Amino acid sequence: MSGPLHQAKRPSTILAGTYGHPLHPVLVTVPIGAWVTSLVFDVASHVVDDPGFLVKGSVWLIAVGVVGATAAAMLGFLDFLGIQPGTVAFRTGLAHLSLSLLITVAYGAAWAWRAAGGPEPEPVGAAQLALSAISLAALAVSGSLGGKLAYRYGVRVADEETQAEGFTP
Repeated sequence: MSGPLHQAKRPSTILAGTYGHPLHPVLVTVPIGAWVTSLVFDVASHVVDDPGFLVKGSVWLIAVGVVGATAAAMLGFLDFLGIQPGTVAFRTGLAHLSLSLLITVAYGAAWAWRAAGGPEPEPVGAAQLALSAISLAALAVSGSLGGKLAYRYGVRVADEETQAEGFTP
C-alpha cells in the first residue's frame, strides 16, 4: 500500500504515537470529559443551596479542559500533516481543526471570564451557562468530524491487512 491513504495512516513523528496507536484520540477524552462535567456542575449550581463548590469546580474543569485540548491539538496537528491537501479528508480535517480551535478559544475565554468573577458563591450566570452549552454542542460537531476522519477515511487507523491479523485463529 502506498500513496495518500498510506501516508495518512502513518505517524508523521513518534510524538503522534506509533502506527495503529495515535495519541490524539486518547488525549481528546480529557477536555471532553472535563467540559461535559463542567456543564453538569453549572446546571447543578442552580439546584443546590450552596453552589460555591460547584462553581469553583466548574472553573477548574474548564481549565483542565483547555490545557488538555491544547495538548490534544498539538498531536492532532501532527496527524493532520499526514493528510494530502486537496482531498475530502483534508477538508474534513481542516474543518475539525478549525472548529476545535474555536471551541478551545471559547472555553479559554469562559475560563478567564469566570476567574475574573466575584467571590460570592452564586450559581453560574445564564450567559456563562449558554456559552458552555453552545461550546459543548460545537464540540459534538467537531468530534463527529474527527470520528469521520478516523472511521470513514481511516486517518491514523491501521490498514486492513494489519487489522486482519486480529482475526486470524
